Amino acid sequence: MPNPTVILSRCSDYSRTSIAEAIERQFELLGGLEKFVTPGDTVLLKPNLIAPRSRRHATQTDPAVILETARLLKDFGARPFVGDSPAWGNVFTCVKALRLEEPLKKLSVPVKQLDKPKWSRIGAKNIRVGISSVALDADVIINLPKFKSHQQLTATFAVKNMFGCVSGKRKVLWHFTKGKNTKDFCELLIEIFKFLNPAFTIIDGVVAMDGPGPIKGRARPLGYLLSGTDPIACETICAKLIGINPQDVPIIKTARQMGFGCSDPSKIEIIGDNFPKSICTDFQLPKLVPLRFSLLHVCKSIGKQILLLAKAATKKLHSDKT
Repeated sequence: MPNPTVILSRCSDYSRTSIAEAIERQFELLGGLEKFVTPGDTVLLKPNLIAPRSRRHATQTDPAVILETARLLKDFGARPFVGDSPAWGNVFTCVKALRLEEPLKKLSVPVKQLDKPKWSRIGAKNIRVGISSVALDADVIINLPKFKSHQQLTATFAVKNMFGCVSGKRKVLWHFTKGKNTKDFCELLIEIFKFLNPAFTIIDGVVAMDGPGPIKGRARPLGYLLSGTDPIACETICAKLIGINPQDVPIIKTARQMGFGCSDPSKIEIIGDNFPKSICTDFQLPKLVPLRFSLLHVCKSIGKQILLLAKAATKKLHSDKT
């Protein structure tokens, strides 16, 4: 098997020109967009839309990355849509917080909640998981995660983002049922990723999040977009960029134990821009907290989500009437 390739693109800001050129070049360096997408394909763009916070917080995938990927696909003749099942609020409130509603509307790119779960058997253990049929119905998935620290998993770069295709509060329940053992939970995340099989991953690390991520951390400039088809190779290079031993990241360590992807930096080919001589040495890792949610946490989380969705529905109903 050939060594996996990770594309590294220096990007100091989110200007339309910089992001558009970087994303187009990333596809070109791996054989062109036509290698992954056919004109007419329905393409799910799966960003990290975890909570309705603005771009300055670096909580969500930056709108420029979402928009320019969508624009490239539209120009190619594909039919992209943006979808997620956020932990807080819904996909529409998250998109609104990023001020993406109008730009996507002008491009005729729909926004969809990843709901309507279909029970799917995944992995060697044949685990039954409720995966959004909206995601499953897409011809192609392009993964657009955010480069972030994570209080339960040290850092997340590529794999965990696809957990957002598990509909609604079922994600919280999986934290409860699988969270007692980190390896078990990471295996679940990896099996979900393998099952959905995104064609391509583009990691938004232009402005990353460090500290107590994935929501309350610090926005800090990092200056890179990374991409590739091997998510573990991408995760490994992300870890190296901020001076983390890749095997200290639970998802990467578990993937190595499962024989999934490549976590050996010496076997990963980096193309595009060169790996920096001076890596980021001040990336703040979080103080880790238990991965498993308590039953009380699960109940509170579900209750809060019901209230948020009810408020959003009431607001929309009022808006429609006026």
